[in-house]
Amino acid sequence: MELGRAVDGYLRHLAVERGYSAQTVRAYRSDLAQLEQFAHSRDVTTTEQLTLDLFRDWLWEGAQRRLAKATLARRSAAARGFSAWTARGTGTHPDQSDTAAMATAPDPAARLRAPKADKHLPRVITREQIDGLLTALSERAADGEPAAIRDVVVIELLYAAGIRVSELTGLDVDDVDLERLTLRVIGKGNKQRVVPFGVPALRAVQRYLATARPALATERSGPALLLGARGGRLGTRAVYQLVASLLIDLPGGGPAGPHTLRHTAATHLLDGGADLRAVQEILGHASLGTTQIYTHVSTERLKESYRIAHPRA
Repeated sequence: MELGRAVDGYLRHLAVERGYSAQTVRAYRSDLAQLEQFAHSRDVTTTEQLTLDLFRDWLWEGAQRRLAKATLARRSAAARGFSAWTARGTGTHPDQSDTAAMATAPDPAARLRAPKADKHLPRVITREQIDGLLTALSERAADGEPAAIRDVVVIELLYAAGIRVSELTGLDVDDVDLERLTLRVIGKGNKQRVVPFGVPALRAVQRYLATARPALATERSGPALLLGARGGRLGTRAVYQLVASLLIDLPGGGPAGPHTLRHTAATHLLDGGADLRAVQEILGHASLGTTQIYTHVSTERLKESYRIAHPRA
C-alpha cells in the first residue's frame, strides 16, 4: 500500500477507533510524516518495502542529530504501532488488493528498540509559590477584566484537580458540577473520570461563569467552559503560555508548563496524607507505577528539608 495513504489510515484509526486525543494524533502525525520523508529518500514508497533496517536507520539519523531520548522513544513507539497496524491488515483500505497485501505482510518494526528516556523527577513548586501565583492572578483580575478572571480559573483547576491541559481545555460548562464540586473530564484513551476540586476553585469558576464568560462568549463559543479572546474554545497553547509566564521567575529547573501544576497537585496530595491509589484515580493513571513517581518526589523533598534544617545533616 502507498505509504502516505497508509499513514492517513493509521491516524484515522488512532483518532476514531482508539480514541486518542487530538494532541497525541498530531504528535504521531509529525513523527510518521518524518518517517515517510526519510523513507522516500531511500526510494521506499510502499508499506511492503519497509524493513527493520530502514526503521533503525531512521532512529539512528535522529540520534545523530542529538534528538532527546524521549523523542527517539516516541518515534520508536509511533513506528512500531504503525508497522503492527499495517501488518494486521486493519483499518480503511481503498481496494481489495491493498487489503490482501497488508493482511499477509510481516511486521518489520516488531523488534525495533529505542533508548529509554532519561528518568527525571518532575518539577514541583511549593505551596507558598502556588499561593503567590494565585494571589498575583487575583490582583490582576480585581478590575473585572474577563481574560484575567478566566486565567484564575485555569490555574485554580489545573492545581486543584490535577488535570491535564487537554482535559482542562476540553471541559464544557455542563462538565462542571458546582454542587458536588466535581469535574467530568475525558482523559487518555477517551476514558471518562470524575475529579474533585476545592472551594477556592469553586469561587473562581462561579465568578467566571457569572461575569467573564458572558463577556467573552460569541456565536462560535458553543458549550466550551473556557473561552479565548475571540470567543472560541481556549487552546492548549494559550494555557502553556500563561503557565510559562507565571513560572519563569520561580527558582528551580525543569519544564515550566501546565504539567508542572499537575505534578505539584499530586505531590501535595501525597504530602498531605492522601492514599496512593486515590491519587492514581484523580490523575487518571492506568498504572499505579506511574503514580509512584510522586512518592519519590516527596522523599526527595523530605531529604532536602532535612539537609537544610538538621545541624548534623
